[in-house]
Amino acid sequence: MQYGFVLPADYDMAIIDERIRTKGPLLDGFPHLRFKAYLSAREHDAGFTSTENLYAPFYLWDAPEGIDGFLSGPGFATLTRDFGWPMVRTWMVWHVEIGPDLANARYASRRITPITAYSDLAAQRDIACADARSTVQHGALATVVGFDPTGWTQVRFCLWTAPPASPRADTQVYAVGHVSLPAAG
Repeated sequence: MQYGFVLPADYDMAIIDERIRTKGPLLDGFPHLRFKAYLSAREHDAGFTSTENLYAPFYLWDAPEGIDGFLSGPGFATLTRDFGWPMVRTWMVWHVEIGPDLANARYASRRITPITAYSDLAAQRDIACADARSTVQHGALATVVGFDPTGWTQVRFCLWTAPPASPRADTQVYAVGHVSLPAAG
């Protein structure tokens, strides 16, 4: 799941940094949350493919009850009061690869690509899953791949310790301010 806010070019992004610093730990251990990456991008920052200032957290849930619990809860109500009512994108997850050092993520990349009508979805899924495994073997801390059958798109989301080398033009790169993880136990 991901929602995002495009912020004005003159927006003080230190406000987003502070929000992440203070509110990020509040979702640590949230029910059914595999992880939440608190993401931001600054217009024209070196190494980022952003032409806008963005605040766009990405969530991986292990059950629909987690999405409902968050979207129906006080945290989302506060977010919408502060920033407006976002479109929330969701994908059916094809595959997840998570390495042991997820909390060390400092960068993220997200690519959303169209799925051509009448595509062989099983073949696309197999390729995406193999790509996810390979990406983690080559340095990503986590990779999530999935698809949205309402808009026929595929998502590839990765977390990194360093900015991804030579991201494609259709890839959004973000800074990661905090990663919320399940409760230890």
